[in-house]
Amino acid sequence: MNTHHDTHGHIGHERAAGSDIALAKLLELDAEVLAPYLAELTGWLAKLSPGPDSILDLGSGPGTGSFALARQFPSAHVTAVDLSPQMLHRLHKQAAVHDVAARISTVEANIDGPWDKIGKNGPYDLIWAASFLHHVADPARTLSQAFQQLRPGGLLAVTEMDFFPLYLPEDTGVGRPGLETRLHAATKTQPDHEWTDQLKNAGFTVEKRTFEIRLDHAQAGPSVNAYAQGFLAKLRSHATDLLEADDLTTLDVLLDETQPSSIAHRADLRVHTTRTTWIARRP
Repeated sequence: MNTHHDTHGHIGHERAAGSDIALAKLLELDAEVLAPYLAELTGWLAKLSPGPDSILDLGSGPGTGSFALARQFPSAHVTAVDLSPQMLHRLHKQAAVHDVAARISTVEANIDGPWDKIGKNGPYDLIWAASFLHHVADPARTLSQAFQQLRPGGLLAVTEMDFFPLYLPEDTGVGRPGLETRLHAATKTQPDHEWTDQLKNAGFTVEKRTFEIRLDHAQAGPSVNAYAQGFLAKLRSHATDLLEADDLTTLDVLLDETQPSSIAHRADLRVHTTRTTWIARRP
């Protein structure tokens, strides 16, 4: 997957509180704008695993996956695990807003360490790992732990963002056309993730599906401007030594909310990305 310096995952190992808050807001915008995709994904899971009682959300971040799962499976209990106390505090607050606080519990834990606390609510019928597995120190060990925590017949859903969403028109009216394409090409530093073999090696049977997401400005809704602003600002923070000076200047203009061409005010934004999910079943 095109990880862009691994800036988009739910859980990092050296996050400061301030960066946690910024990341949490961005993940919440992602879930809001891509709500149709989340509903489609969890709907697919419901067909494959009808009526799970116990769900584990690995690397939960602020709980966007936990809330989507709680909505899709109204009788299930969700255990959300993250390393960050700030993320889990935000999850607690949002769980009350979503009226699911009674069905979600949290565990502050390093998933690279022992799973004693994580396993207390297990075994689980469904484990969710969204934009997370590539962050762990030893994916094979994590998959083995997940296998052990699942009931026979249970599912592990591993999702990765294949590339950062594209938002801008080819010609933004500022600078040279094709800025966003060059930005993505410059900040792609890692190959695509592929988990099929490692999942099979852990003992799972595996099914893989890619979701293509294409939303125009109206479909994406009013939060798309803040969503695009946040993601492109994150990419900009890694692009200083990677883009030509004129492209950096153009990007700075687009990110400047005082400019008339700013991403914050544009009505020509759209969202295009793909996300891949591996459904792994414990026999």
